[in-house]
Amino acid sequence: MSRVLLFTGKGGVGKTTVAAATATLAARSGLKTLVVSTDTAHSLADALGVRAGGEPTEIAPGLSLHQVDTQRALERQWGELRDYARGVFAELGLDEVTAEEITVLPGAEEVIALLELREQARTGLWDVIVIDCAPTAETLRLLALPEALDWHVNRLLPIGRRLLSTISPLVRRLAQVSMPEDHVIGAGERLHRGLMEVRELLTGPGASVRLVLTPEAVVLAEARRTLTSLSLYGYRVDAVIANRVFPSEGADPWRRKWVRAQARHLAEVEESFAPLPVHIVPYLEAEPVGLDALAAVAEAMYGEGDPFAPPSVDPPLRITAEGELILALPLADKDEVDLARKGDELIVNAGSYRRVLALPAALARRSVREAALRDGFLRVRFESGGPDDR
Repeated sequence: MSRVLLFTGKGGVGKTTVAAATATLAARSGLKTLVVSTDTAHSLADALGVRAGGEPTEIAPGLSLHQVDTQRALERQWGELRDYARGVFAELGLDEVTAEEITVLPGAEEVIALLELREQARTGLWDVIVIDCAPTAETLRLLALPEALDWHVNRLLPIGRRLLSTISPLVRRLAQVSMPEDHVIGAGERLHRGLMEVRELLTGPGASVRLVLTPEAVVLAEARRTLTSLSLYGYRVDAVIANRVFPSEGADPWRRKWVRAQARHLAEVEESFAPLPVHIVPYLEAEPVGLDALAAVAEAMYGEGDPFAPPSVDPPLRITAEGELILALPLADKDEVDLARKGDELIVNAGSYRRVLALPAALARRSVREAALRDGFLRVRFESGGPDDR
């Protein structure tokens, strides 16, 4: 099983550099490593000081870079669905160029990158896979997508198939457009299965997220919210990287002010994210571009520790033998957490993020007795009886 490491953080904090440095260290430690980006900015190759192709390319002994060719991958993963959509728009009278533009899905490049990641993990070629993610807001939307899509597909697809078989001739006759055939529906189902396999990989025991931040108030506030949201969606965070920390030695008056301010924020970082380790990356004299410079960053960042060991943190969601559901929501504010029950689902809101949890059969038949957020954990206890539909 590959060790999968995701790096995310607020835009501009240096997550690409940190991801590239980690991948470089992995390869130099004798681990066969793949580094890939889901960020459409594609600055990973720039940080490594190399040129990238559309397939995994070895750029150093044991280290391969994959900058996904989204156009080609899009045709492979999404081709049948997009061809059908183009055909419908053409039947409605749109010209070919307009139909092409409309069928380019928002966020498709990031989704395709995740599907390509799954393909690489399936090969079994890699000891370590490092993912340079997009900034936090985009990453959270992307990581929430598989489960949200699963919810809709499981409810709508069986109904949709029945409806299509019933109304397809009528729609074709009245609206003059074609209904999707079985192979198109099948392509959608394959896309759905692929995304669920991505989620299984990224929430599995060999995967974890590392939050990259700089010791600044605004950045720290976003990182705290990100930790809560990642945990809500079931993703483990196993470390925090504090980047661009000014050294205190030889500081002039201007830099001493920064050193004092950063020291205060670093103390907050340690307190907020405990017991997670906080790795420090000093502010360097020059931009770390190229493999040797990145290797030096990684050595300073991780020291003597093993950054590729299996994550020691527990999965965020677990159900005890007594039937208690426990969801880790570190740093969550009680005023921003809300819980609702609908049928066999539990709906959890944390701030502006929501997760719909499908309860296992043993709990779906029982009503919620009590729920409380204590010490960063939402604990939901159930009792005998029918589900609560309030």
